[in-house]
Amino acid sequence: MRALILLALLTSPAHAWQAGSEGRLCTLSHSDPAADIRLTYDPDGPLYSITVTTPAPWPEAPVFGLQFDGFRPNIITTTRHERDETGHSLTVTDQGFGNVLDGLEFNRTATAFAGQGLARIDLTGAAPEVQIFRACTTSPSV
Repeated sequence: MRALILLALLTSPAHAWQAGSEGRLCTLSHSDPAADIRLTYDPDGPLYSITVTTPAPWPEAPVFGLQFDGFRPNIITTTRHERDETGHSLTVTDQGFGNVLDGLEFNRTATAFAGQGLARIDLTGAAPEVQIFRACTTSPSV
């Protein structure tokens, strides 16, 4: 019995992707040892955001990017990112996030990067939650 429980724990993802809402705000989040990821959609903007928080501070860098590896590889970069006061979180906001959502939904890993800072994120289990997030952002009741 113990072996079955141990096997179940070792074969399941340690940290799950999770879509939800907070009032009118749609959310998608994931936490693992490399980084915490949080996406939001605010229909009042409309405005999307992604925040990547890491245990070590992000270096100051002119470019922030996401590299997606898997079935639909892509690299997305921007110069419109902001570090929080601790340097541990980088946030990007924009009116459209189609490439980011496609990257999360259709690939195996994502690597967030800024300067020499890197955070590799496992996308196992992301696809169904991204679909829920997409449905939330297009819902007329949002």
